[in-house]
Amino acid sequence: MSTFSGTFSITEASSPTEAGPARTETETAGRDHFIFRFSSSATACHGFWHGAALVLPSAFFVLYLGFHARSNVKKLSHRRSYVMIGYYGLLWFAALLNLSWCFLQIWQCTPGKQVAWNLLSLFATSAMLFLEISIVAFLLKENYASCLETLARTFMVSGLFVGVDLLLKVISIFGFGVPLFLDVEMADRGKWVVWFTNKLLLTAAYGYILLVHFSKWRDKLPPRPAFYNYVVVMFATTAVMLFACGLAGIRGGFGLWLYNLAVVCYHSLYLPFLYVTFLADFFKEEDWLLDSAYYSEMKDAGFFDADWE
Repeated sequence: MSTFSGTFSITEASSPTEAGPARTETETAGRDHFIFRFSSSATACHGFWHGAALVLPSAFFVLYLGFHARSNVKKLSHRRSYVMIGYYGLLWFAALLNLSWCFLQIWQCTPGKQVAWNLLSLFATSAMLFLEISIVAFLLKENYASCLETLARTFMVSGLFVGVDLLLKVISIFGFGVPLFLDVEMADRGKWVVWFTNKLLLTAAYGYILLVHFSKWRDKLPPRPAFYNYVVVMFATTAVMLFACGLAGIRGGFGLWLYNLAVVCYHSLYLPFLYVTFLADFFKEEDWLLDSAYYSEMKDAGFFDADWE
């Protein structure tokens, strides 16, 4: 009880006529700090568990890549797969950027570091978005027998989309002052309009792929179950983030919490999920085992059903 009284004695001494409102604002700030840590610059930095949920999975994944780097590079040089070499290099680049982003969360609430934080966030998210778009675009090609040419074309198209996305975000942040990567402006509707549009486009793209999978044009899609599992997970993730952005845009506290949770999950789990889905088998299995696994997946997907008719 003495502690509680001492807390408000400072306020009362500085402004005795406004003791009542000062107490109400202090209690409200305390609730916001406990639930979201979004309400002011003093509580903008996230807590220990938020940082741990971001840093630990990202650090463990980079350590895992580093531990297996020597053997993986040997396999890449032996098999000379330009596709795997390209995506393995991109994975390393995105993983290191993402780890830096997770470690330097304090920058978003450090005076003088907001510009550096925005630049780091732009590069980290763009690297992950480039992986996200390019790997789907590459697998959607009907014929990628000439892998190097197809990969180069895929990278050019993906780079164009990511470049436009990056340009729009730069204009929003540095041109209109929209705090896309800062949590101190939770009431800024421009921020949620930009993110809502971004997640809407991604959700529509993944949803379209799922619809085609259940249509008569199914044979135009990759005959790999792992690809559809990936699309389902990414569709669910982007749909949750889309819903959270919509709620946050109308001042929904639950939307802020849900969006923050989805961002943590994306930055800590997406790259390991991508590696396990598309790259891990290449480094674990021998060539003939890998071909057998791909054949089994194609058979399970009904790719060879026409041969039996």
